[in-house]
Amino acid sequence: LQWSSPPEAIKRFKAQEIWFPPPQFYEFCRLCNFSSLEELQQFSSARALEGCERWMPVMLNAADGFIQLLPGDELYPEDPDYTGEKKIILSTDKKVEDLMKEGGVFHRIVMKDINNLAVYVNIQAKYKHINPLMIKCDNSDYNSRL
Repeated sequence: LQWSSPPEAIKRFKAQEIWFPPPQFYEFCRLCNFSSLEELQQFSSARALEGCERWMPVMLNAADGFIQLLPGDELYPEDPDYTGEKKIILSTDKKVEDLMKEGGVFHRIVMKDINNLAVYVNIQAKYKHINPLMIKCDNSDYNSRL
């Protein structure tokens, strides 16, 4: 067990010293917006009554990786499978890089492999929430459209 700040945890993740799943990577990127626990607590208290949104990441299998689509992304389905009963699988023969270059409205986690994640968000967060910082674990640059 080790205590780390969000930026330290992401640094250790990038160095493959630790691992955490994509939703936690997303939240660590969101926590990087705050420089102290006090600042986080003030933000949390101020937006606590605003509400929240139910999320269900939708996996898109690409030729060379995966993209977890989140609500608001242009590729996010209108009727996501919240229960897993429909067993919907989105897939494409396109590469992740091509999907990123073609796209314009992003709310996604790009995964090239288990230790290579990137968060891309250019939508307005709902309910006065805060978007994660866009942090990549590789050297790809899809910012030309962001």
